[in-house]
Amino acid sequence: MKNRKPNGLKLHMITRVILVSLAISCGKSSSPTPSPELPVTTVSTFANPLMNGADPSVFQKNGVYYYLQTNGSSINLWSTTAMSKLSSAIPKTVFTPVAGAPNSRNVWAPELFFFDGKWYIYYTAGNGTDISQRTWVLENSSADPTTGTWVDKGKIFSPSADLWAIDGSVLEVNGSRYFIWCGRPDVTNVNLTQNIYIAKMTNPYTLEGTATKLTEPELSWEKNGFGVNEGPQALISPDNKVFLIYSASYCGTDDYALGQLSLKAGGNPLVKEDWTKSTQPVFTKQPQSNAFGPGHNSFFKSPDGKENWIIYHANSATNQGCADKRNVRMQKFTFKADGSPDFGVPVATGLQVNIPSGEK
Repeated sequence: MKNRKPNGLKLHMITRVILVSLAISCGKSSSPTPSPELPVTTVSTFANPLMNGADPSVFQKNGVYYYLQTNGSSINLWSTTAMSKLSSAIPKTVFTPVAGAPNSRNVWAPELFFFDGKWYIYYTAGNGTDISQRTWVLENSSADPTTGTWVDKGKIFSPSADLWAIDGSVLEVNGSRYFIWCGRPDVTNVNLTQNIYIAKMTNPYTLEGTATKLTEPELSWEKNGFGVNEGPQALISPDNKVFLIYSASYCGTDDYALGQLSLKAGGNPLVKEDWTKSTQPVFTKQPQSNAFGPGHNSFFKSPDGKENWIIYHANSATNQGCADKRNVRMQKFTFKADGSPDFGVPVATGLQVNIPSGEK
């Protein structure tokens, strides 16, 4: 039997089937199957240290955290909505003193507050000599402290004595404001002992009356290097108990630590006898966690207001002193049944810690 050639109709149909098949195949290859969407990764932890620096201070308002630390020659201001991401915020220089002025050198420990519709920064500075160090005030009427003009309101000091003073902060109790700071007891600075003083404020940049010395270094853990009580920070417990947390011992030692003053119920902040000092430090070094000389702290709440946090500086190795190797750390703390704070111990560097509750 002879081979037959396909007739014209069959050849047409075969050709059409092949072309349709190719078209379908080409159509699939030109529209690749979409890849499944990858889940959004949420960062729920962070690790200390947050960044390099010393003397950290935080003020929060309307969901924004404003952060400051010692610079030395000027004042920088960071703003962020997530403290665990502080290192990614870009600081803005809000104040640079005039060269040669009495506040032009050794610019230390700035702190931000909002009083009566205006912003205030309290800071330490001098002319370059240790004996000249004083506390100073800046004022800004802008709604946003990173904008507007900062006006130098001059020194803030007790009318009874204009003495060496550093680490100014503010305590508010029962509608009154009190300025708290670290000072020395005489004009000559022969006595290098650093005490903590308090005076009532008539306005955000003026003090009245005679300053009260609340505490001086008298216990052994307050005298490492030499006697120091400095960096006072107000803390009000959930049941409205009033505390001052301060730094003790010389910052150049590994034993720089936190102490505590407690104001008795109904007590007068200006009366020393109404305060009780802790017999032991409330926050100390933890060598196994790379935390040496923890101190000079500040406090803030988590974005949802459910957690209390302490931020402080420390060294990551022994014998690093009051130098540029200090770094900034933060951790959650709680309150004991008696209303006093429980700071625990410094958490280890590199340890993954849950971010503050409500952070995004």
